[in-house]
Amino acid sequence: MPLREWGTMTWEEAQSLDPARSVAILPIGAVEAHGPHLPLSTDVIIAEAMARAGGERLATLGYQPLLLPSLAYTAAPFAAAFPGTISLSPATVTAMLIDLARALTDRGMAALAIANAHLDPAHLGSIAAAVAAARDAGSLAIVAPDLTRKPWAPRLGEEFRTGACHAGRYEGSIVMAARPELVRGEILRALAPNPASLSTAIRAGSRSFEEAGGPRAYFGWPAEATAAEGSATIATLGEILAEAVSAALSETGAA
Repeated sequence: MPLREWGTMTWEEAQSLDPARSVAILPIGAVEAHGPHLPLSTDVIIAEAMARAGGERLATLGYQPLLLPSLAYTAAPFAAAFPGTISLSPATVTAMLIDLARALTDRGMAALAIANAHLDPAHLGSIAAAVAAARDAGSLAIVAPDLTRKPWAPRLGEEFRTGACHAGRYEGSIVMAARPELVRGEILRALAPNPASLSTAIRAGSRSFEEAGGPRAYFGWPAEATAAEGSATIATLGEILAEAVSAALSETGAA
């Protein structure tokens, strides 16, 4: 079953789907600062690449993957001080995801898979709240692998594991692979490393990029980014999404 885009189908084409084998995939990113070299939509680009790669793998497992239109707006308080960032309240995001899951439940979908590329703690909390609410209500399974945790995080490269991975080598490589025309290459190659760990700063109580040691909204080693690494990382992200969905549906007996 090939990956299909929900927004490009007609209603009659949607009606012909087998909902019991259909997995709706929602790419979630953010509109926020990603250094002086990557676009505000970096997380959306990464989420869409993850969703497509994951959907292609799910198709080989016999599911019908359905790519939903991306959700680009979410909670982004860490970058709120930077021009261009648009941040919603976590409660708004949680409510939106719960309503979406309810709507897909009405359509009989097997699961809602979230391809998430935005790692702000407030945003991750909003997703976790939606997953818990759906579980408690006994409604559609929301599958949302948290890339900041095991077993997923160790698979995403050395820079990612350091926690210094916002607009650095990890994210820069993916954007170079997916949307190279949006990378400000000259600026990227001139940027000095910023090894300050966001994850460590968050545990210490930091609430913004500035407090965490990122005055230009980037962390890590952006000048080391390559399209080849980005392509490999996209494949890994797709594997993570597909594995999480397959495991969740096996537990519910929907596999």
